[in-house]
Amino acid sequence: MDERTRPGRELELRHLRCLVAIVDTGTLTDAAIELGVSQAAVSRTLLALERILGARLLHRTSRVCVPTTAGVQVLARARQLLAEAEELVRQATTGHTRLRVGHAWSAMGRHTAEFQRRWRDRHPDVELHLIRHNTPTGGLAEGLCDLAVVRTAPGTRSYAEAVVGHEPRVVALASDDPWARRRGVRLAEIRERTLIIDRRTGTTTLDLWPEGARPAVEFTQDIDDWLAAIGTGRCVGVTPRATAAQYRRDGIVYRPLRDAEPVPVRLVWRRHDPHPATRDAVALLGELYREGA
Repeated sequence: MDERTRPGRELELRHLRCLVAIVDTGTLTDAAIELGVSQAAVSRTLLALERILGARLLHRTSRVCVPTTAGVQVLARARQLLAEAEELVRQATTGHTRLRVGHAWSAMGRHTAEFQRRWRDRHPDVELHLIRHNTPTGGLAEGLCDLAVVRTAPGTRSYAEAVVGHEPRVVALASDDPWARRRGVRLAEIRERTLIIDRRTGTTTLDLWPEGARPAVEFTQDIDDWLAAIGTGRCVGVTPRATAAQYRRDGIVYRPLRDAEPVPVRLVWRRHDPHPATRDAVALLGELYREGA
């Protein structure tokens, strides 16, 4: 059997690049110029792709190439795969010239902007990116970042960590809630209300209250849903002060929770593959929390 028609022949990026080039330029001739190959090579590559996928992808005339119904679907996926491949190459080649810091909700709270400014001034050769990802490790476990700001212990020995500071807890309330006129709230008072908790990434658990004196609870898994529920007035939330700094919303106010332990703020990273700038990030964020204290 001819190698070009053998079932199961592997799909390659060059097949996808060829399809995209033909559609973007409109003709096989222009695609060949774009790719720096012969028109015959473009034609062969397109034919191979159609045989691999078992579908005709283009309507070809003497003047223009137009995607078929199947071609439109393949083209969209091809563009996505090529973009992901380019990103993979970019990440590999930039190496340690970029530091990605993940977080689930609140980044560094009120220190976020100053952290970015000081980092740029002190480490101009390492580009800083903040990435929000709604998982317990802020995207670290998913490979989306080099280190992450978290406010709950990661619970695995795969990660190293450093506590860089502590944040007091606050109560999030609807702005027309009677408690909104007060200067603070106590834990025991909250048991009279319905508490909304983010089970995935939140820092609040019922362990803050003794058994038999715990509030009613609703659950959510997203900061926007958490805020929306509080804004209705039916629920209140307990959260680190960083949330108040990062999520100032109409209809929501934050008041100090006077008798609760503060929340530790941690930087976590992969124990066996730390980014070279990890120590610098720990030092800078610790410095900011000490200044804030």
